[in-house]
Amino acid sequence: MEKLIALNEAPPDQMMENHLRPLKFEDFPGQEKVKEKLQVFVHAALQRKEPLDHTLLYGPPGLGKTTLARIIAETMGVKFRGTSGPAIRRKGDLAAILTTLKPTQILFIDEIHRLSSDIEEYLYSAMEDFFIDIITGEGMGAQSVRFHLNPFTLVGATTRTGLLKAPFRDRFGIRERLDFYDTQSLSQIVKRSALILKMNLNKEGAEEIAQRSRGTPRMVNHLLKRIRDYAQVKGKTLIDRKMACYALDQLGVNRFGLNQMDMELLQTIHTKFSGGPVGLDTLSAGLNEESDTLEDFYEPYLLRQGFIQKTPRGRILTEGGQAVINTVNNSGKKTPAQV
Repeated sequence: MEKLIALNEAPPDQMMENHLRPLKFEDFPGQEKVKEKLQVFVHAALQRKEPLDHTLLYGPPGLGKTTLARIIAETMGVKFRGTSGPAIRRKGDLAAILTTLKPTQILFIDEIHRLSSDIEEYLYSAMEDFFIDIITGEGMGAQSVRFHLNPFTLVGATTRTGLLKAPFRDRFGIRERLDFYDTQSLSQIVKRSALILKMNLNKEGAEEIAQRSRGTPRMVNHLLKRIRDYAQVKGKTLIDRKMACYALDQLGVNRFGLNQMDMELLQTIHTKFSGGPVGLDTLSAGLNEESDTLEDFYEPYLLRQGFIQKTPRGRILTEGGQAVINTVNNSGKKTPAQV
Protein backbone atom coordinates (compact mmCIF):
# COMPACT_ATOMS: atom_id res chain seq x y z
CA MET A 1 0.00 0.00 0.00
CA GLU A 2 3.04 2.31 -0.03
CA LYS A 3 2.01 4.27 -3.11
CA LEU A 4 -1.50 4.97 -1.86
CA ILE A 5 -0.57 5.67 1.76
CA ALA A 6 1.94 8.28 0.60
CA LEU A 7 -0.97 10.25 -0.85
CA ASN A 8 -2.06 11.22 2.66
CA GLU A 9 0.60 13.93 2.46
CA ALA A 10 -0.93 15.45 -0.67
CA PRO A 11 -1.92 19.16 -0.58
CA PRO A 12 -5.58 20.25 -0.29
CA ASP A 13 -7.92 19.69 -3.24
CA GLN A 14 -7.66 23.23 -4.60
CA MET A 15 -3.87 23.18 -4.59
CA MET A 16 -3.90 19.71 -6.13
CA GLU A 17 -6.33 20.87 -8.83
CA ASN A 18 -3.86 23.59 -9.85
CA HIS A 19 -1.04 21.05 -9.65
CA LEU A 20 -2.86 18.82 -12.15
CA ARG A 21 -3.21 21.62 -14.71
CA PRO A 22 -0.66 21.39 -17.53
CA LEU A 23 1.45 24.48 -18.20
CA LYS A 24 2.49 23.68 -21.77
CA PHE A 25 0.53 23.12 -24.96
CA GLU A 26 2.41 19.82 -25.40
CA ASP A 27 1.02 18.52 -22.09
CA PHE A 28 -2.56 19.48 -22.94
CA PRO A 29 -4.32 16.48 -24.57
CA GLY A 30 -7.29 16.99 -26.88
CA GLN A 31 -8.74 20.13 -28.51
CA GLU A 32 -6.13 19.70 -31.25
CA LYS A 33 -7.51 22.27 -33.71
CA VAL A 34 -7.97 24.92 -31.04
CA LYS A 35 -4.54 24.18 -29.62
CA GLU A 36 -2.81 24.40 -33.00
CA LYS A 37 -4.38 27.77 -33.78
CA LEU A 38 -3.57 29.21 -30.36
CA GLN A 39 0.05 28.10 -30.68
CA VAL A 40 0.33 29.93 -34.02
CA PHE A 41 -1.28 33.10 -32.63
CA VAL A 42 0.89 33.07 -29.49
CA HIS A 43 4.18 32.49 -31.30
CA ALA A 44 3.34 35.14 -33.91
CA ALA A 45 2.66 37.65 -31.12
CA LEU A 46 5.96 36.72 -29.46
CA GLN A 47 7.88 37.22 -32.70
CA ARG A 48 6.34 40.67 -33.16
CA LYS A 49 6.86 41.43 -29.44
CA GLU A 50 3.21 42.42 -29.20
CA PRO A 51 0.42 41.38 -26.83
CA LEU A 52 -1.78 38.58 -28.06
CA ASP A 53 -5.15 39.66 -29.45
CA HIS A 54 -7.98 39.53 -26.94
CA THR A 55 -9.21 35.95 -26.77
CA LEU A 56 -12.61 34.44 -26.02
CA LEU A 57 -12.79 30.76 -25.08
CA TYR A 58 -16.26 29.28 -24.88
CA GLY A 59 -17.97 25.93 -24.46
CA PRO A 60 -19.42 23.70 -21.73
CA PRO A 61 -17.84 23.90 -18.25
CA GLY A 62 -14.83 21.83 -17.29
CA LEU A 63 -13.19 21.59 -20.72
CA GLY A 64 -10.00 23.50 -19.93
CA LYS A 65 -10.68 27.17 -20.66
CA THR A 66 -8.85 28.34 -17.53
CA THR A 67 -6.02 25.90 -18.17
CA LEU A 68 -5.55 27.17 -21.73
CA ALA A 69 -5.46 30.75 -20.45
CA ARG A 70 -2.69 29.77 -18.01
CA ILE A 71 -0.81 27.98 -20.78
CA ILE A 72 -1.02 31.10 -22.97
CA ALA A 73 0.44 33.21 -20.15
CA GLU A 74 3.18 30.64 -19.46
CA THR A 75 4.11 30.38 -23.15
CA MET A 76 4.29 34.16 -23.52
CA GLY A 77 6.36 34.44 -20.36
CA VAL A 78 3.98 36.83 -18.59
CA LYS A 79 2.10 36.71 -15.33
CA PHE A 80 -1.43 35.34 -15.17
CA ARG A 81 -4.00 37.58 -13.49
CA GLY A 82 -7.33 35.83 -12.91
CA THR A 83 -10.75 37.00 -11.75
CA SER A 84 -14.40 36.29 -12.56
CA GLY A 85 -17.39 38.18 -13.87
CA PRO A 86 -19.39 38.12 -10.61
CA ALA A 87 -16.36 39.46 -8.67
CA ILE A 88 -16.27 42.70 -10.71
CA ARG A 89 -19.27 44.65 -9.44
CA ARG A 90 -18.20 48.25 -10.01
CA LYS A 91 -16.13 50.16 -12.55
CA GLY A 92 -13.69 50.96 -9.75
CA ASP A 93 -13.04 47.23 -9.22
CA LEU A 94 -12.13 46.83 -12.87
CA ALA A 95 -10.07 50.03 -12.95
CA ALA A 96 -8.02 48.80 -9.98
CA ILE A 97 -7.16 45.64 -11.92
CA LEU A 98 -6.48 47.25 -15.29
CA THR A 99 -4.18 49.98 -13.95
CA THR A 100 -1.87 47.43 -12.30
CA LEU A 101 -1.38 45.20 -15.35
CA LYS A 102 2.15 44.90 -16.73
CA PRO A 103 2.88 45.15 -20.49
CA THR A 104 1.52 42.14 -22.48
CA GLN A 105 0.12 40.61 -19.28
CA ILE A 106 -2.82 38.19 -19.43
CA LEU A 107 -6.03 39.21 -17.67
CA PHE A 108 -8.35 36.24 -17.41
CA ILE A 109 -12.05 36.76 -16.62
CA ASP A 110 -14.00 33.58 -15.99
CA GLU A 111 -17.78 33.62 -16.48
CA ILE A 112 -17.32 36.81 -18.47
CA HIS A 113 -20.97 36.67 -19.55
CA ARG A 114 -21.90 37.66 -15.98
CA LEU A 115 -20.32 41.11 -16.26
CA SER A 116 -22.87 43.91 -16.08
CA SER A 117 -23.60 46.00 -19.17
CA ASP A 118 -21.82 49.01 -17.64
CA ILE A 119 -18.66 46.99 -17.03
CA GLU A 120 -18.75 45.54 -20.55
CA GLU A 121 -18.97 49.04 -22.06
CA TYR A 122 -16.22 50.27 -19.73
CA LEU A 123 -13.95 47.62 -21.25
CA TYR A 124 -14.45 48.86 -24.82
CA SER A 125 -11.81 51.60 -24.71
CA ALA A 126 -9.51 49.47 -22.58
CA MET A 127 -9.56 46.64 -25.13
CA GLU A 128 -9.33 48.78 -28.28
CA ASP A 129 -7.12 51.73 -27.34
CA PHE A 130 -5.75 50.79 -23.90
CA PHE A 131 -7.16 53.64 -21.87
CA ILE A 132 -9.96 54.16 -19.38
CA ASP A 133 -11.66 57.28 -18.08
CA ILE A 134 -11.77 57.60 -14.30
CA ILE A 135 -14.24 60.00 -12.69
CA THR A 136 -12.87 61.97 -9.73
CA GLY A 137 -14.85 64.14 -7.37
CA GLU A 138 -18.62 64.43 -7.03
CA GLY A 139 -21.43 66.64 -8.30
CA MET A 140 -20.43 69.84 -10.07
CA GLY A 141 -16.77 69.25 -9.22
CA ALA A 142 -16.58 65.84 -10.89
CA GLN A 143 -13.91 65.49 -13.54
CA SER A 144 -13.00 62.78 -16.03
CA VAL A 145 -9.33 61.78 -16.03
CA ARG A 146 -7.99 59.65 -18.86
CA PHE A 147 -5.65 56.90 -17.67
CA HIS A 148 -3.49 55.11 -20.22
CA LEU A 149 -2.97 51.38 -19.72
CA ASN A 150 -0.15 49.05 -20.58
CA PRO A 151 -1.03 46.93 -23.63
CA PHE A 152 -2.55 43.71 -22.27
CA THR A 153 -4.51 40.67 -23.41
CA LEU A 154 -7.99 39.96 -22.10
CA VAL A 155 -8.84 36.26 -22.11
CA GLY A 156 -12.51 35.63 -21.40
CA ALA A 157 -14.14 32.29 -20.65
CA THR A 158 -17.85 31.66 -20.95
CA THR A 159 -20.37 28.87 -21.25
CA ARG A 160 -22.95 31.20 -22.79
CA THR A 161 -21.68 33.42 -25.60
CA GLY A 162 -25.23 34.46 -26.43
CA LEU A 163 -25.34 36.57 -23.27
CA LEU A 164 -22.44 38.74 -24.47
CA LYS A 165 -23.44 41.86 -26.36
CA ALA A 166 -22.36 41.80 -30.02
CA PRO A 167 -20.12 44.93 -29.72
CA PHE A 168 -18.32 43.34 -26.76
CA ARG A 169 -17.99 39.93 -28.41
CA ASP A 170 -16.65 41.50 -31.62
CA ARG A 171 -13.75 43.09 -29.74
CA PHE A 172 -12.21 39.66 -29.22
CA GLY A 173 -9.87 39.06 -32.14
CA ILE A 174 -9.60 35.36 -31.31
CA ARG A 175 -12.72 33.32 -30.59
CA GLU A 176 -12.39 29.56 -30.08
CA ARG A 177 -14.96 26.96 -29.04
CA LEU A 178 -13.95 24.01 -26.88
CA ASP A 179 -15.86 20.77 -27.36
CA PHE A 180 -16.21 17.56 -25.37
CA TYR A 181 -13.16 15.26 -25.39
CA ASP A 182 -12.96 11.81 -26.92
CA THR A 183 -12.12 8.75 -24.81
CA GLN A 184 -8.53 8.57 -26.09
CA SER A 185 -7.74 12.14 -25.00
CA LEU A 186 -9.42 11.59 -21.63
CA SER A 187 -7.39 8.41 -21.12
CA GLN A 188 -4.22 10.45 -21.60
CA ILE A 189 -5.44 12.95 -19.01
CA VAL A 190 -6.28 10.14 -16.56
CA LYS A 191 -2.81 8.62 -16.93
CA ARG A 192 -1.06 11.98 -16.51
CA SER A 193 -3.10 12.88 -13.41
CA ALA A 194 -2.56 9.40 -11.92
CA LEU A 195 1.18 9.81 -12.38
CA ILE A 196 1.13 13.16 -10.58
CA LEU A 197 -1.02 11.68 -7.79
CA LYS A 198 1.37 8.68 -7.57
CA MET A 199 -1.39 6.21 -8.33
CA ASN A 200 -0.80 2.79 -9.88
CA LEU A 201 -3.30 2.80 -12.74
CA ASN A 202 -3.39 0.37 -15.66
CA LYS A 203 -4.70 0.91 -19.20
CA GLU A 204 -8.09 -0.77 -18.60
CA GLY A 205 -8.72 1.26 -15.46
CA ALA A 206 -7.86 4.48 -17.27
CA GLU A 207 -10.23 3.65 -20.14
CA GLU A 208 -13.09 2.89 -17.76
CA ILE A 209 -12.66 6.21 -15.96
CA ALA A 210 -12.39 8.05 -19.29
CA GLN A 211 -15.59 6.48 -20.61
CA ARG A 212 -17.58 7.63 -17.57
CA SER A 213 -16.21 11.18 -17.39
CA ARG A 214 -18.80 12.98 -19.54
CA GLY A 215 -16.12 13.99 -22.05
CA THR A 216 -14.79 16.45 -19.45
CA PRO A 217 -11.25 16.68 -17.99
CA ARG A 218 -12.54 18.28 -14.79
CA MET A 219 -14.75 15.26 -14.23
CA VAL A 220 -11.81 12.94 -14.95
CA ASN A 221 -9.74 14.47 -12.16
CA HIS A 222 -12.71 14.60 -9.78
CA LEU A 223 -13.50 10.91 -10.27
CA LEU A 224 -9.86 9.88 -10.14
CA LYS A 225 -9.37 11.45 -6.72
CA ARG A 226 -12.50 9.78 -5.35
CA ILE A 227 -11.46 6.40 -6.81
CA ARG A 228 -8.15 6.90 -5.03
CA ASP A 229 -10.08 7.14 -1.75
CA TYR A 230 -11.97 3.90 -2.37
CA ALA A 231 -8.78 2.08 -3.43
CA GLN A 232 -6.94 3.28 -0.34
CA VAL A 233 -9.69 2.14 2.04
CA LYS A 234 -9.96 -1.21 0.23
CA GLY A 235 -6.19 -1.68 0.40
CA LYS A 236 -5.82 -1.87 -3.38
CA THR A 237 -2.50 -0.74 -4.83
CA LEU A 238 -3.65 -1.13 -8.44
CA ILE A 239 -6.54 0.70 -10.07
CA ASP A 240 -7.73 -1.75 -12.71
CA ARG A 241 -11.08 -1.93 -14.51
CA LYS A 242 -12.70 -3.90 -11.69
CA MET A 243 -11.61 -1.44 -9.01
CA ALA A 244 -12.60 1.53 -11.19
CA CYS A 245 -16.05 0.03 -11.92
CA TYR A 246 -16.67 -0.66 -8.23
CA ALA A 247 -15.73 2.86 -7.13
CA LEU A 248 -17.65 4.54 -9.94
CA ASP A 249 -20.75 2.44 -9.20
CA GLN A 250 -20.50 3.49 -5.56
CA LEU A 251 -20.20 7.11 -6.66
CA GLY A 252 -23.41 6.76 -8.68
CA VAL A 253 -21.77 7.25 -12.07
CA ASN A 254 -23.11 4.65 -14.50
CA ARG A 255 -21.42 3.26 -17.60
CA PHE A 256 -22.92 6.05 -19.73
CA GLY A 257 -21.18 8.64 -17.55
CA LEU A 258 -24.51 9.80 -16.09
CA ASN A 259 -24.90 10.66 -12.42
CA GLN A 260 -27.98 10.73 -10.24
CA MET A 261 -29.15 14.16 -11.45
CA ASP A 262 -28.73 13.17 -15.10
CA MET A 263 -30.88 10.10 -14.54
CA GLU A 264 -33.47 12.08 -12.58
CA LEU A 265 -33.70 14.51 -15.48
CA LEU A 266 -34.29 11.70 -17.97
CA GLN A 267 -36.70 9.89 -15.65
CA THR A 268 -38.67 13.09 -15.01
CA ILE A 269 -39.19 13.74 -18.72
CA HIS A 270 -40.14 10.07 -19.16
CA THR A 271 -42.53 9.57 -16.24
CA LYS A 272 -43.97 12.99 -15.39
CA PHE A 273 -44.19 14.42 -18.89
CA SER A 274 -44.65 11.29 -21.01
CA GLY A 275 -41.37 11.83 -22.82
CA GLY A 276 -41.95 15.54 -23.44
CA PRO A 277 -41.95 18.12 -24.74
CA VAL A 278 -41.42 20.01 -21.49
CA GLY A 279 -40.16 23.56 -20.97
CA LEU A 280 -36.92 24.29 -19.12
CA ASP A 281 -38.63 26.21 -16.29
CA THR A 282 -41.15 23.41 -15.77
CA LEU A 283 -38.37 20.84 -15.77
CA SER A 284 -36.40 22.98 -13.32
CA ALA A 285 -39.36 23.11 -10.94
CA GLY A 286 -39.91 19.37 -11.22
CA LEU A 287 -36.28 18.64 -10.36
CA ASN A 288 -35.93 21.43 -7.77
CA GLU A 289 -32.81 22.63 -9.57
CA GLU A 290 -31.88 26.02 -11.04
CA SER A 291 -32.67 26.30 -14.74
CA ASP A 292 -29.23 27.83 -15.41
CA THR A 293 -27.55 24.80 -13.83
CA LEU A 294 -29.60 22.43 -15.95
CA GLU A 295 -28.89 24.36 -19.14
CA ASP A 296 -25.16 24.96 -18.53
CA PHE A 297 -24.03 21.78 -16.82
CA TYR A 298 -26.39 18.86 -17.43
CA GLU A 299 -28.03 19.47 -20.79
CA PRO A 300 -24.94 19.90 -23.04
CA TYR A 301 -23.70 16.34 -22.45
CA LEU A 302 -27.18 14.81 -22.69
CA LEU A 303 -27.77 16.67 -25.95
CA ARG A 304 -24.36 15.69 -27.29
CA GLN A 305 -25.02 12.03 -26.53
CA GLY A 306 -28.45 12.22 -28.13
CA PHE A 307 -30.37 11.33 -24.95
CA ILE A 308 -32.59 14.42 -25.12
CA GLN A 309 -33.48 16.88 -27.85
CA LYS A 310 -34.43 20.55 -27.84
CA THR A 311 -37.53 21.54 -29.79
CA PRO A 312 -39.47 24.83 -30.07
CA ARG A 313 -41.97 23.37 -27.56
CA GLY A 314 -39.38 22.13 -25.07
CA ARG A 315 -37.17 19.15 -24.25
CA ILE A 316 -38.08 15.66 -25.40
CA LEU A 317 -36.66 12.26 -24.55
CA THR A 318 -35.10 10.47 -27.54
CA GLU A 319 -35.01 6.76 -28.26
CA GLY A 320 -31.43 6.76 -27.00
CA GLY A 321 -32.51 8.34 -23.73
CA GLN A 322 -35.29 5.78 -23.35
CA ALA A 323 -32.78 2.98 -23.96
CA VAL A 324 -30.53 4.39 -21.20
CA ILE A 325 -33.44 4.42 -18.75
CA ASN A 326 -34.35 0.83 -19.59
CA THR A 327 -30.73 -0.34 -19.33
CA VAL A 328 -30.06 1.40 -16.01
CA ASN A 329 -33.37 0.26 -14.51
CA ASN A 330 -32.64 -3.36 -15.45
CA SER A 331 -29.04 -3.26 -14.22
CA GLY A 332 -30.18 -1.57 -11.00
CA LYS A 333 -31.86 -4.78 -9.95
CA LYS A 334 -28.43 -6.40 -9.69
CA THR A 335 -26.07 -5.83 -6.80
CA PRO A 336 -22.87 -3.88 -7.58
CA ALA A 337 -19.76 -5.89 -8.28
CA GLN A 338 -17.75 -6.48 -5.11
CA VAL A 339 -14.03 -5.83 -4.96
